[in-house]
Amino acid sequence: MNRTNDKTLKEAMAQLLKVYRLKGKFDETNAVTSWQEVVGVAVANRTKEIFIRDKKLFVRIESSVIKNQLMMMRAQIIENLNQKAGDVVLNDIVFL
Repeated sequence: MNRTNDKTLKEAMAQLLKVYRLKGKFDETNAVTSWQEVVGVAVANRTKEIFIRDKKLFVRIESSVIKNQLMMMRAQIIENLNQKAGDVVLNDIVFL
């Protein structure tokens, strides 16, 4: 039996996030949790703090060598994190 207002769980969750205006925060959280997958375990282990504010990702790295390498790969990291989030969540990365 198929009803006209039946939705998949994915569609219902998407609608819920949209109605309560949580989609942006959900996408940001998804980008932050994808950090280890995008940059690798070695870099993620050297990451002390990571958060998003005003479409900027702030990352505190304890190694200056790794920080310099990440600065050269900034555009690629932004692209990969946005792709993982499924939306344009980041415009810039600030390394602290």
